[in-house]
Amino acid sequence: MLQNEYFRLYHWLRMMNEEDYSKNSAKLFWNVQFIYELVLAKMELDSSNVKYTINSNLRSFDIKHIQDVEFLRNRTAYFEEINGLPTLYNEITKKNVTRSINQYLTHWFYPYKGKFHPQMIRALLNIMRIKKGETVLDPFVGSGTLALEAQLMGINTIGIDISEVCSLISRVKTQSLKWLADIQKEYKSLTESIEKFAEKSEDKIIEEISKLVDTIKIQELRNFFLLAKLISHSDKSRRSKKSFKKSFETNIKRMIESLEMFDELQKTHNLILGNTDVSQADVRNLKLPASSIDGVVTSPPYSIALDYVENDKHALSALGYNLDTIRNEFIGLRGKGKSKIDLYNQDMKLAYQEIDRVLKENKYCTIIIGNAILNKREIKTVELTIDIFENLGYTLVKNVDKIIFGLYNIMQAEKILVFKKS
Repeated sequence: MLQNEYFRLYHWLRMMNEEDYSKNSAKLFWNVQFIYELVLAKMELDSSNVKYTINSNLRSFDIKHIQDVEFLRNRTAYFEEINGLPTLYNEITKKNVTRSINQYLTHWFYPYKGKFHPQMIRALLNIMRIKKGETVLDPFVGSGTLALEAQLMGINTIGIDISEVCSLISRVKTQSLKWLADIQKEYKSLTESIEKFAEKSEDKIIEEISKLVDTIKIQELRNFFLLAKLISHSDKSRRSKKSFKKSFETNIKRMIESLEMFDELQKTHNLILGNTDVSQADVRNLKLPASSIDGVVTSPPYSIALDYVENDKHALSALGYNLDTIRNEFIGLRGKGKSKIDLYNQDMKLAYQEIDRVLKENKYCTIIIGNAILNKREIKTVELTIDIFENLGYTLVKNVDKIIFGLYNIMQAEKILVFKKS
């Protein structure tokens, strides 16, 4: 019932008359459809000290006062236009080889479950007042959405994940641009070699492609083509009759096209990209100095309800990992029944203590999390998170409801919890 209400709201918003906007206005993107997005849009304006009133159509804001129009146009996430001029994000989202507005540039690389909406991440970085040149941490980097979005905003990122698949995805998304010319050259050589064994069996072709990728000497280039191979393994696991060779070549072509769009965007808008440092590591033991991070945005794993090892087994196996061995390293996959929940809670407490250690005073930590359902029992992860941070001396400054659909009914809603270290 609630889902139907949201979809009715969405279609109503799209049909609203959006032609009459005054010069001193901020116009939302057409795809802003949920209440939490409208809340975040307002918080974006508040963080930049903009004085405004929202119009009755809920699609635009009348602007009374802006301190820095250009800053807002370059940073904002949920607004298509500011004072009648397109925002930078409006231009960024057009650099897209997919059908999804959220998968522009390299965001689409690898089909990862439960990934962030980049629009939300961009807004949160604004709300947290993270400046260019500052450093934000995502200790559960996943598919690297925060790393890429922060990079586009000139913000430095440290991203870690216990999964080598995740750290590989994030590195390729954010670090391949500087190697574009070499990747294009390597692609030509690689495709010429692949054609020589095009008539071989599917298993033999996969073996030969793996050998070719492994022989690439420069790690950044090897990572790029390795990720293309892992995407093809994913395609193969979901559609067994699909040709691995065709999938591999198509993925590389589209990935290169996305990098070319990235290159054009950077040059056209003179973007100074943030630095990214992504590695395979454990949040429970961060190798970072105390008080070295300007902000944290992350979504902890829902491992007690979603088996990340099983989910990425094709990619982990292709990387040579023993699935039974690494299972005990992942937060939330150890133990059974009540002990599984207890171990998860203990690990998350250790993780949050480490986050607290590295975060600077008076800075923000945003946790996107929901209460999962395990064996028909609601796991009070949100309440646990709030308790831990408040006991560490943080203030919960924002608690935003975020309705979600899908994810195999693990949860129906998440919370965007913005804490301030005080």
